[in-house]
Amino acid sequence: MNDVIAEPDITLPAWDLSDLYPSPDSPLVTEDLDRAEATAKAFARSHAGTLAGLSGSALAAVIAEYERIHDLLGRAGSYAQLLFAADSSDPAVGQFFQTINERITAISSDLIFFTLELNRLDDAVLETKLADPALARYRPWLRDLRVFRPHQLDDQLEKLNHERDLTANGAWKRLFDETVAAMRVNLNGQALTVSDALNKLSDRNRGVREAAGKAIGEAFGERIRLFSLITNTLAKDKEIEDTWRRYERPTSYRNRSNMVEDEVVSALVTAVRGSYPRLSHRYYKMKAKWLELPKLQHWDRNAPLPNDDDRLVAWPDAEKQVLTAYAAFSPELASIGKQFFDKPWIDAGLRPGKAGGAFAHPTVPSAHPYLLLNYHGKTRDVMTLAHELGHGVHQILAGPQGTLMSHTPLTLAETASVFGEMLTFRSLVDAATPAQRRIMLASKVEDMLNTVVRQVAFYQFETLLHDERRSGELLPERIGELWMKVQTESLGPAFEFSPEYSVFWSYVPHFVHSPFYVYAYAFGDCLVNALYSEFQSGHPGFAAKYLEMLKAGGTKRHKELLAPFGLDASDPAFWDRGLDVIAGFIDELESGG
Repeated sequence: MNDVIAEPDITLPAWDLSDLYPSPDSPLVTEDLDRAEATAKAFARSHAGTLAGLSGSALAAVIAEYERIHDLLGRAGSYAQLLFAADSSDPAVGQFFQTINERITAISSDLIFFTLELNRLDDAVLETKLADPALARYRPWLRDLRVFRPHQLDDQLEKLNHERDLTANGAWKRLFDETVAAMRVNLNGQALTVSDALNKLSDRNRGVREAAGKAIGEAFGERIRLFSLITNTLAKDKEIEDTWRRYERPTSYRNRSNMVEDEVVSALVTAVRGSYPRLSHRYYKMKAKWLELPKLQHWDRNAPLPNDDDRLVAWPDAEKQVLTAYAAFSPELASIGKQFFDKPWIDAGLRPGKAGGAFAHPTVPSAHPYLLLNYHGKTRDVMTLAHELGHGVHQILAGPQGTLMSHTPLTLAETASVFGEMLTFRSLVDAATPAQRRIMLASKVEDMLNTVVRQVAFYQFETLLHDERRSGELLPERIGELWMKVQTESLGPAFEFSPEYSVFWSYVPHFVHSPFYVYAYAFGDCLVNALYSEFQSGHPGFAAKYLEMLKAGGTKRHKELLAPFGLDASDPAFWDRGLDVIAGFIDELESGG
């Protein structure tokens, strides 16, 4: 069998991580970690047990010191993570990644007391201290920290949990990543990476798509016991931790960390599931007709439409399209985005061992974000570029909030990315011919269905799996049944699913790395749809308000951020407004638009 893997494409950008460190063996890595270790130990000796007696200004100075240590640790951790994402198949990279994580875990153990002790401060005592302007700057961080107050354990248990994570939860995640990175999918005599094989599911030739779908199913099916073991173990691990921390539902921790109320998430999920018939069911019925198929198979879901030339978009053209769209909305937004192309902050090439998919990594505010993509040159890849660039711009704008307050909850982290996608889509549609417009409109609907319907279905799958895991380990076949149940419900009667699709849950990394993360995509998409409709309606000063929203980072919650636009995510009608945008696109397609 020929081992055919995409060679590095010199026309695509590769990142340069030297803004973090010159190389893994650079003495600067060791020096930073040694300094962080010494500072952390001194920090614990000086401040443990003293916080209640500190003045507001003194406590602010201690928090600033804590923040500086985390910036150092974050720089080293980001560097190791990005190296691993670029090539997890290299044993030396894997060793470096593990070594750095172990060192960071050991160092940060000395800091665990700090947030626990802050949370033990009486509300009235802390409020008195917050009267000092220096400490008031950290009010949002303290507010969010205290959300977890009822769920924290005693100091020794917290330290034990922290130190064991690398050999428990973290080890299972690493096993998943390295297994998927090392996998090769046998497709017509060629050995493809998982990323390349998944890309074949959008090939114009149905025979290629079918062969890819079956080959992917076979490759993951051969390893399904391992992936089931990883999933069962992590779900049980989560149940144990949730029980000790007194979280009422498997989703509760994620909602707390997203700073969003359980009822808001429930309203979102209920609204999306209630809209399946008018969204995905209706669209895929049309798609089956366009493809002249009585039923769609799973490998038809992302099939190009008839008359879609599926032309390849060269990287310089993709850059121009995205930046032009950003600039038409806000020159400032485009100017920030251009830095990622002018400097080596993007890795877009196709390589064996490279992480699949795409992401924007913020690193630390004292440095800058990096973007990872697997750019195949399709229009969807242009949209992915627009999406990840939105994340990167957001991260830069929020950077001045500092290490502790620049990160947004997942639900709001998608705001700039999905908005950037919409800007790019609108820009391309406006310049398209009627025939091109119809194809682009259908492609956008599919992307939105993947972001909203598919992610809510993923969330339902996780909910069913974690709930059932509490009664005992699930066999691979049972996990597959749960997967097929939610896929049938969400995609609708236009589909029939061949047996190998029952293992496709096993390639989704979010289930392993970030349980219940996925609804954040739907949250972000619907939120942006509502925001974009405000923009289109001529909301006064929209662009300036939008940039201020991004600059806020994690200092404000969704109610505060949306209030200037007259929007409220706790109102069930808010979600319908976002879903109406998708339904409107489908209406247009249905009427021949």
